[in-house]
Amino acid sequence: RVGAGAAVLLVADPGLAPLGLVDAARASLRRAGLDVQPFTAFGGDPLSSAVDAAAELARTARAAAVVALGGGSALDVGKAAAAVARGEHPAEAYALCARPLPRAPLVKICVPTTAGTGSETTRTAIVTDGSGRKLWLWGEELRADEVLLDPELTLDLPAALTAATGIDALVHALEAATNRNATPGNDVYAHEAIRLVARHLPRAVEQPRDLAARAAMQRAACLAGIAIDNAGTAVAHNIGHALASLRPIHHGRAVGIAMRATLPWNCAHDPEGRWAAAAAALQATDPAAAFARLVDVVGLDTQLADFTGVTAEQLAAQMARPENASMRRSNAREIDDAALLMLAARVLERS
Repeated sequence: RVGAGAAVLLVADPGLAPLGLVDAARASLRRAGLDVQPFTAFGGDPLSSAVDAAAELARTARAAAVVALGGGSALDVGKAAAAVARGEHPAEAYALCARPLPRAPLVKICVPTTAGTGSETTRTAIVTDGSGRKLWLWGEELRADEVLLDPELTLDLPAALTAATGIDALVHALEAATNRNATPGNDVYAHEAIRLVARHLPRAVEQPRDLAARAAMQRAACLAGIAIDNAGTAVAHNIGHALASLRPIHHGRAVGIAMRATLPWNCAHDPEGRWAAAAAALQATDPAAAFARLVDVVGLDTQLADFTGVTAEQLAAQMARPENASMRRSNAREIDDAALLMLAARVLERS
C-alpha cells in the first residue's frame, strides 16, 4: 500500500531513543525508500493534544502511513493520529463515539515493545483530556493494518514494567472471559492468553533475556487484545481508569490493584461458571487466590501510598462518570451505587 518515496510518520515512545530503537526503526524505513517523519512528543497516558500534534505532522508531511513503535501509549497515539489526520476535527471530538471517525485512515503498522496493552489488535485508542479524564476512541478505522511481534524488542523492559504490562494482559483476558459479553468463541483467545501469562510471566520477570518467555508474553498480550476487542473489559478497568483520572499511575498497575481488591466479591457470583473456567486456565480452583499469588510472585507494587488523601467517595464518583460507564455495565455481577462505593473503599484500603 505504501510505495517507495512515500512519507511515513514514525510515532515512537521517547523512552526507546536511548536504547537506539528509534534510530534503528528510522534507518530501516529509510532503507526501504521511505521519507520518515519521527514523532515522540508524548508520554504515558497520552494527551489528546499529542494525537492532534501527530495528526497535523502527518498532514504536513503528506504521510501515507503511520508506524507506531512502543507500548500502549505509542500505539494508541499512532492509531488515533492515523485516523484523525484524515478529518477536520481534533481527537476529542471523536471521543466516546460522539461522531464517526473519518473514513479511509492512513495505513497503520503497530510494533509493540511491551507485552500488555494489546492495543496492536484492538479498535480502541485511549487518550487523556486536559482535565485528566481518560477517554476512548473506537472504530474499525483504528484497527492496525499490520502487526509485527518481535520479542527481541521487549528484552530490555525493566522487571517492574514487565510485571505491570503482563498483569494488564492477564486482566484483559480474565475480564473478557467473564463479563456480560463473554462468548465461548472469544474464550478461545482469552483462555489461551490466561494460560500463557500464568506460565510465562514469572519467567519473563526473573529471566528478562529469556526470548521464549518474552515471545509467549507477546502472544498473550496480542490474544488478550483480540479478546477485549470482541468482549470489552469490566470493573477492574473501570477502577483503573478512575484511579488514573485522580493521580498518575501506570495502567497495568492500576488494573492489577483493582482486580486483586475486587476479585473475591466479583467471582463469588458465578452462575454461568465463567470464573471457574478462567480459574481452570490459571490451573487453579480459586481465581482470587491464584491472581493474588501471581501478582505477588512477579512483584507488582500493589500499595497505593501515592493515593493518600483520596476518599472512597471521590473514587466512586470517578467510577460512575460517563466515560467509565460501559465498563461498569459490562461487569457480570451488577454494580449498584452501594457496591460501587464498597469496591472503591476496598481498592483504597491498600493505600
